[in-house]
Amino acid sequence: MAYSTLTIEEGVARLTLNRPEVHNAFDDSLIAELNAHLDQLHTLAEAGDVRAVVLGSEGKSFSAGADLNWMKRMVDYDLEDNLADSRKLAALMHGLDTLPCPTVCRVQGAAFGGAVGLAACCDIAIASGKAKFCLSEVKIGLSPAVISPYVQRALGERQMRRYALTAEVMDAEIALALGLVHLVVEHDKLDEEVDAMLATLLSGSPQAQRATKALMATVAQAPDSDATREHTCQVIAKLRVSQEGQEGLSSFFEKRRPVWADSNNTPHASERRS
Repeated sequence: MAYSTLTIEEGVARLTLNRPEVHNAFDDSLIAELNAHLDQLHTLAEAGDVRAVVLGSEGKSFSAGADLNWMKRMVDYDLEDNLADSRKLAALMHGLDTLPCPTVCRVQGAAFGGAVGLAACCDIAIASGKAKFCLSEVKIGLSPAVISPYVQRALGERQMRRYALTAEVMDAEIALALGLVHLVVEHDKLDEEVDAMLATLLSGSPQAQRATKALMATVAQAPDSDATREHTCQVIAKLRVSQEGQEGLSSFFEKRRPVWADSNNTPHASERRS
């Protein structure tokens, strides 16, 4: 049985955790599936076949973190086994974080442990008012180690120290105030808000969004350096003379919609299921 699904229609990919009976908890099989899906999405996004990705889940909870049966098996793992497992989870977080196209996380309920990392790795996180977040690892003698770079980037070091050490539960409004999520909406409006965000994203230039996402990662590494300043100049200059850049400028001055914003001209519109 597949623990996750990937559907692609008209340039939008929906990657969905599908283990509602265990609150979409992680185990090695789910992590392997998600890594395979992300490898596929990287290729499709680079080619322009996928313009945006929505990460969501079925059921009441977004994800409860680590699966209990998986954790029981890990009790007997040696150091090398644990390292192998951790590296696969690290690959999942890195793969989601570095997808070339914009990503939206749809959080309808509880997001605990590694699920907080999933939300932090997405470009935009939209949460239901019923959502709750918790870095719960220290309660069972562990640490949010693999997800820490992404969650700390979202929360900031000061708040990360508090919530990683206390394992306090953050409600949706606290998560919003701390920067973990971007929008909190009424539960029954969640899909409507996700679709509205997708419409906003699809109005932008696909090439410019890919370039901007890559640029943000570079700038974050060294915001004030000669190399970064030169890189920013290279990015904008190349975009200005590119086909999409020229189309964007022309459509602006001609007061018309650019070709990528026309739903009938969505690049590489397709539908796939896996």
